[in-house]
Amino acid sequence: MPTDFHGKWRSLSLLMLAEIAGMSLWFMSAAILPDLTREFAISDFAQAALSSVVQIGFVVGAVVSALFGLADRFDPRRVFAICAILAALFNSSLLVFEPGGPVTIFARFATGVLLAGVYPVGMKIAVGWGQKDRGLLVGTLVGALTFGSAAPHLLALLGGADWRWSLTVASIASAGGGVLCLFVGLGPFHAKAPRMKIKAIFTAWTNRKIRYAYAGYLGHMWELYAMWAWIGVALAVSFSDHMPQENALSLARLIAFLTIAAGGVASILAGLAADRVGKANIAILAMAVSGSAALASAVSFGGPVWLTVFCVLVWGAAILPDSAQFSALVADYAEPDQAGSLMSFQTALGFALTFFTVQLTPLGAELIGWPGVFALMAIGPALGILGMMRLRRL
Repeated sequence: MPTDFHGKWRSLSLLMLAEIAGMSLWFMSAAILPDLTREFAISDFAQAALSSVVQIGFVVGAVVSALFGLADRFDPRRVFAICAILAALFNSSLLVFEPGGPVTIFARFATGVLLAGVYPVGMKIAVGWGQKDRGLLVGTLVGALTFGSAAPHLLALLGGADWRWSLTVASIASAGGGVLCLFVGLGPFHAKAPRMKIKAIFTAWTNRKIRYAYAGYLGHMWELYAMWAWIGVALAVSFSDHMPQENALSLARLIAFLTIAAGGVASILAGLAADRVGKANIAILAMAVSGSAALASAVSFGGPVWLTVFCVLVWGAAILPDSAQFSALVADYAEPDQAGSLMSFQTALGFALTFFTVQLTPLGAELIGWPGVFALMAIGPALGILGMMRLRRL
């Protein structure tokens, strides 16, 4: 099936920009939390809820999307646009209502629900543009997701104590990304489901290849969002042994941004290699490096700043490239008109796991310290490697 090369990469470039803009809402509350707590009396429960309910909302949204086949039955560009614009409106409610109150916690939940119409739906659009280069296509999209997820830390750094500026910029960007997605084209391999097929998600269990791809993805998600959500806090603790607290916080925000962004760059590069050497092989390599870097970061914690920064940057670069390959594998093994639903359900399961890991990470840090938590995160990649090795045997 012929593909318009220029139209393909024009559409994908617009999609990546829209994805970065939309996903900039994800970690916004965590990035500006130190500034919020200086201005408002926010309980410990509310502080955790502002971040964790996004995961819960995303899971709910992804399950609903998968069950009703939203990305497969409707024009995914319109689904993306509506969700990104509505998410921006809910996110901006923190400018009106007191952060930490029931209204803002619900708004963060709603933001998560709507982001399930941004990330998985974006993957559905991307895989419609190719088959032989899906590793690169999804890798590039996940790279965009990563830059978007890192953006709140950069905005918080640029905005300083003015958290309202950071929040406003992210909300405007998300709405703009929604509009931008309407100008993205659909590729020649895009398939539309004629009706709702709830039973399609059961393919995740009956198809062994998809089942193992899911297993690898769950191992990957064990560490990913717990690391992303709390790495800035953890680094501030580590750096405070060597510099004033304010300097430690500023440096931690910068390194947190670079750590997450490094995964985005690595994801694109890994996508280029995956279509040549095998998606499962790239996933195994990424998880091996990621697990090793998690252990190295545990050992270096509280030590020389440069060493901790180096270990964490390697960890950040290796923690993400496998994510795109798990999704690309699901797209490869699924029927074209079920790919969107199965990828949405995959992300729902993964983010359901992250709700617990993100919540338990600070509790674990209190009990065994951040080095112990980093070491526990390495369990996920180890189990993910086992899943990928079984997939390769098939």
